Amino acid sequence: MGFASFVGRVCFASIFILSAWQMFNEFGVDGGPAGKELAPKLNLAKKHLSSQFHVNFPDIEVRQLVLTAIAMKGLGAILFVFGHGFGAFLLIVYLLVSTPILHDFYNYGPDEPRYNILLSDFLQCVAQCGALIFFWGMKNSITKRRKKKAPKSKTA
Repeated sequence: MGFASFVGRVCFASIFILSAWQMFNEFGVDGGPAGKELAPKLNLAKKHLSSQFHVNFPDIEVRQLVLTAIAMKGLGAILFVFGHGFGAFLLIVYLLVSTPILHDFYNYGPDEPRYNILLSDFLQCVAQCGALIFFWGMKNSITKRRKKKAPKSKTA
């Protein structure tokens, strides 16, 4: 069972590891293709949040956000492979922050072709987040069960 769990974690984490590796290899002065895709979506999200909360948000360097995403995905996935709960936490935080910004299906109408692609990607990220939360919950429950000591038997 331990080996099957390890193989499952490797397969799941490979999504994040390969994505981080690709972003790292394509990273340039402007953040690469990920930075170019993120910049307009980040500006739109910042504009929307500013109008809703009546607060001016500071300018955010897209290049540093891409570096942060690479670090969170890479480190989180490696720690997750070895069964560490902090790795799952990093991946959950990454998904919770990036998913609504990158997969902004809500900015398109259902008739537009981009809507279905973004909605599908959004739901896939929600499913990944759910799997990570499940792992985290199982990890914590197993740890608590192991800490219980067996009652000592009475000897005559």
